[in-house]
Amino acid sequence: MSTILELREKRNKLWNTAKAFLDSKRGADGLVPPESAAEYDRMETEMVNLGKEIERLERQQAFDLELGKATSELIVGKPVVTEKPKTGRASNEYRADFKNILRGKPMLHNVMQAGVDADGGYLVPEEFERQIIMGLEESNVIRSIAKVITTSAERKIPLASTHSVAQWTLENGAYQESNPTFGQITVDAYKLTDLVKVSTELLQDSMFDLETYIAGEFSRAFGIAEEQAFCVGTGTGQPTGIFTANGGHVGVTAGAAVTVDNLIDLIYSLKAPYRRNAKFLMKDSTISALRKLKDSNGVYLWQPSVQAGQPDRLLGYPLYTSPYVPDVAASALPIAFGDFSNYWICDRLGRTVQRLNELYSTNGQVGFICTQRVDGKVILAEGIQLLQMGS
Repeated sequence: MSTILELREKRNKLWNTAKAFLDSKRGADGLVPPESAAEYDRMETEMVNLGKEIERLERQQAFDLELGKATSELIVGKPVVTEKPKTGRASNEYRADFKNILRGKPMLHNVMQAGVDADGGYLVPEEFERQIIMGLEESNVIRSIAKVITTSAERKIPLASTHSVAQWTLENGAYQESNPTFGQITVDAYKLTDLVKVSTELLQDSMFDLETYIAGEFSRAFGIAEEQAFCVGTGTGQPTGIFTANGGHVGVTAGAAVTVDNLIDLIYSLKAPYRRNAKFLMKDSTISALRKLKDSNGVYLWQPSVQAGQPDRLLGYPLYTSPYVPDVAASALPIAFGDFSNYWICDRLGRTVQRLNELYSTNGQVGFICTQRVDGKVILAEGIQLLQMGS
């Protein structure tokens, strides 16, 4: 099996070959013959597949490192109790009763009353909740680059709308007043739900890992819904997306197609302090078009990463992709550039799981509802600049 480094070197070599091939086949009119374009597209597809394989191997390597950690340590002194017994939703008794609730069995410890939610479900044990959060982080690009906070109530975030202005003042002259103004953004919580149906045969099978299955289904569904809302959410009944009128700031307007000059203008439309942690965010189809762009020296702008764990780069900045970013189209907002810690994701405490015993009983199934409350907003629009296509 090829190593990650070998695959990265292979991808880098293939990219250089593809660039040279495209240059050699371009005619005097600047166009590439159809048969040559098809061959280039084949090489590009192979590069994309190599990139996906690299990502899979990196995730596998991370899992191996985590699972390879020692599960116990040598006793070198007098045994002592190093941690207090877990209580509430972290206790073993709560977890055991939660498993029994999922399978429709009676509670053994009768401790679930402390975790009853207002909607009639049970707050999930802390270990189960961490499974869901890990799943979201693995499948959600925006969560990996945004600022994520957890709160138990609505949060109001104060913002300085205007700043004070210093004035040159003559000796014995009167001081001139400055009147900085302030505003605020409210981060709330919108309800996200999913319903999974499981056959009674699977529930009765003691070898079936019910917790892992349900956590995986909820993680996948919540990850997709969140990612889409964080990109293009309307703010009505769902988070406000980055690529919306109330999201980032439109810093550059392009024509019918994105040019090198547009990208350079987009970078410098962002204030210098934000550029220290800036990243590009767009979708794969946009990257496919940008890969063929060159600067004034004939050098391709897109630079494939050859270092494990590092994203590809565009004009020297990290490049991230999400399938829910808008396409390049008239008046669309297909590219964002900025410090995405200015996009805040607010998780409301406590996810709940509710078992539906009767609703699907005629089909031999049991339903499970998972509920989560989350919001997302651009807190400081000037920290994320958007490129808008011409109409």
